[in-house]
Amino acid sequence: MKLETDIQEARIALAATFRWATRLGFHEGICNHFSLMVPGRDDLFLINAHGTHWSQITASSLMLLDGDGTIVEGEGRVEDTALYIHWRVHRAVPQARCVLHTHMPYATALTSLEDQRLHMSNQNCVRFHDRIVYDDNYNGLALDNDEGDRIAAALGTRDVIFLGNHGILVVGRSLANAWDDLYYLERACENQVLAMSTGLSLREIPTQLVKVAKSQILDDPTYGEGHLAAISQVLDKEEPGYKL
Repeated sequence: MKLETDIQEARIALAATFRWATRLGFHEGICNHFSLMVPGRDDLFLINAHGTHWSQITASSLMLLDGDGTIVEGEGRVEDTALYIHWRVHRAVPQARCVLHTHMPYATALTSLEDQRLHMSNQNCVRFHDRIVYDDNYNGLALDNDEGDRIAAALGTRDVIFLGNHGILVVGRSLANAWDDLYYLERACENQVLAMSTGLSLREIPTQLVKVAKSQILDDPTYGEGHLAAISQVLDKEEPGYKL
């Protein structure tokens, strides 16, 4: 009974992030995926079905998969690149209990540059100091385990990977923390793209101050939970169907 309750709560929380991501413009057609390991299990994870628009995702529409990609619960099919990227990262990266992959506009814009680095030039950036890997090797669509394993190996112990000419991947030990990072990553990238569009030089924050500010920002481990709870409260009033 506890496992069923845990899975249902995870379904509802994950569905909320899809709905909110749509409001923020993080979605792209019917592409990209969010996945979440079932609490207390290393062999079951939730992921969105191929073909469902994020604005229509509900708790029950999410698929429960095992490590072989077999659908344990749910209808539809899992898109190939989702399985090859998400499951391979889940299984290889200890901190990747949650994996969020998007082509959100500003972060993806940076991955399209010769220098795709996020510069420590604004407060939203500093939380990502020493937490990002930059993968400059675009290999087309991830259609086999080798590409998923390559991405997982490149990610290593960090939480964010910029996939050159592609998009980004954010991982976390919980959905709330991963979601919070995803949100602030796009805001940081938006600020950088807008600042760069002026043609003027970025003003970098000194490294020592970056480290201090990062600690201040990440000092409260409950902030991400509060962020996700606030989103859920809005959706409960405006789009309660996400829980179904």
